Amino acid sequence: MPRKAATESLADTDAAQGGVAAVDRALSLMSVFAPGDKALSLSELADRTRLYKSTVLRLLASLEHARWIQRLDDGRYALGGEIARLHGIYAASFSLEQVVVPVLRDLVAATGESAAYHVRQGDARLCLYRVDSPHPVRDHIRAGDLLPLDRGSGGRVLTAYDPVRGRAPGPEQDLYARIRADGYFAAMGDRLAEVAGISVPVFLLNGDIAAAVTLTAPVHRYVAAHLAAVQEAARRLTGKVG
Repeated sequence: MPRKAATESLADTDAAQGGVAAVDRALSLMSVFAPGDKALSLSELADRTRLYKSTVLRLLASLEHARWIQRLDDGRYALGGEIARLHGIYAASFSLEQVVVPVLRDLVAATGESAAYHVRQGDARLCLYRVDSPHPVRDHIRAGDLLPLDRGSGGRVLTAYDPVRGRAPGPEQDLYARIRADGYFAAMGDRLAEVAGISVPVFLLNGDIAAAVTLTAPVHRYVAAHLAAVQEAARRLTGKVG
């Protein structure tokens, strides 16, 4: 009988409910490649996935056959050409709107307030997508509007995570350091006296900031507990946008 591992493998700790364990383990071999990894040895793959080397070798045989993994002349393993082929198909069919807007709709449904997706554009921020609150009293920003970087929760978050602006000496350096430490910014009246906002950063796969998800409400309807819903929206988008 196969030995039972003393420590659960990476795949076993996050197994797909109702899925196939062997598939989870094979996919975990590809997921452990990190930015900067050109190739990994058998030992590195076993260590990162917490799988036995014998198991890794069997999985690699199938992944090599399907061109998901390639074995190099020095014995190490690199990602294979099938990934590049599928990436081309994905890139051609990718629609940022189809990724972002459903998440914003869910955020509005959960909170009853307006949700937006802001990106940096030069010295301003662009409201790229917006889903309005069902309440008649709300702020009336629209998709396509340009807003300041130095006011409003979305602008503060985009600035805080900017590698230059967010760390430049100045009176607001402590504020931006706190935003990075907290992982969000919430404020009332930062851009407009009557408007409150909660913003959380959305990151690219390489760790750089891509955007800010923002929930806005009139000050009298502001609910600090809505932070959790904004964080969940940002988590769903992180790594899936570009």
